[in-house]
Amino acid sequence: MQNNPIGVFDSGVGGTSIWKEIHKLLPLENTIYLADSANAPYGKKSPEDILRLSIKNTELLLQHNCKIIVVACNTATTNAITYLRETYTNVSFIGIEPAIKPAVLQSNSKTVGVLATKGTLSSSLFHSTVKNHAEGIKIIEKEGEGLVPLIESGKATSVEAKDLLKTFLEPMLEQNIDYLVLGCTHYPYLIPVLKELLPVHVNIIDSGEAVARQTKAILERENLLNRGNVASSHKFYTNADVSILRSFLKGAKATVNVAYLDF
Repeated sequence: MQNNPIGVFDSGVGGTSIWKEIHKLLPLENTIYLADSANAPYGKKSPEDILRLSIKNTELLLQHNCKIIVVACNTATTNAITYLRETYTNVSFIGIEPAIKPAVLQSNSKTVGVLATKGTLSSSLFHSTVKNHAEGIKIIEKEGEGLVPLIESGKATSVEAKDLLKTFLEPMLEQNIDYLVLGCTHYPYLIPVLKELLPVHVNIIDSGEAVARQTKAILERENLLNRGNVASSHKFYTNADVSILRSFLKGAKATVNVAYLDF
């Protein structure tokens, strides 16, 4: 079991931002990544469709003997992870939640912006997180409509992406945010553009490092850490354009195998 891979799935390429943090912290671990780009974005789908797709991805990763599954998608986490944990009890699941708590704890202006998908912002899990951790803090929510398709098509730094971000950020800046929480695993790929658009005092925060630490903690707790000395294996599957997924893995400090898979 210790040599079995960590499974990771997302609605597309965005979860590779999570995979990079996991690999950086756990370089000996084998991984399998599913980019369900043919069905991206999840954020505008119904809860029933999100659950169905999450089940499909989970069962494929279990067929590959994954020892733990990272749901590297905020929308899938908020809509499906409770069901997945209750149904597939022989494997642990790690989900992605917007990093509201650390932003709230560190905010001086007491105003925090959250950029996320409709599926995340409308979920009960998101609202309970805000209720539990953001008392006395103004949370400004903005749906990043149109951003995921741009990122999925390799246009994260395009003029179109920049123009969209300007419209989302303006109302947040008008209300004096000092933290911007990225509530979608695709959005870290927008950070170069965000840094151009945001004043220097506005901090950008996402969940990547926290997810990697949680993955390590659970593997340690369950005695599943790979302690071998063989080079790790990393398989990436997409049901859309292989070249797009491969472009997001350029510079990865690992040997990656990227392939098309009809799933």
